[in-house]
Amino acid sequence: MDILLLSRNISTYMSQDLSYLNPDGSEDAHIYFSGDIIQQSESLVPEIEKVQAERFSENKEKHLASLERLTQRLHINCNRLERCNSNGRDYLPILRSELRKFKKLQRHWVLTL
Repeated sequence: MDILLLSRNISTYMSQDLSYLNPDGSEDAHIYFSGDIIQQSESLVPEIEKVQAERFSENKEKHLASLERLTQRLHINCNRLERCNSNGRDYLPILRSELRKFKKLQRHWVLTL
């Protein structure tokens, strides 16, 4: 999945970019959400598989809601990426494009269930 590969690249890039301590000796708070991006991206595929494997519509809806929350969190982290002081923002247009593609595929896929 392109989103997963892209999120790993963003996180690697940002962890190097944000790993320096602030002048007061504290860590940059933005370094942690790069891991969130990876975790949410990696969680997409297992959640899709759970929806596909589920036979009961009530449980399917539960997994679909979880998938929707993951996608929403990825969008929120795009906004956080936009505001951070890292050159990782250079990836933002690509990540948003991939999220839009995924969202479109997700909408069509949900209609087929």
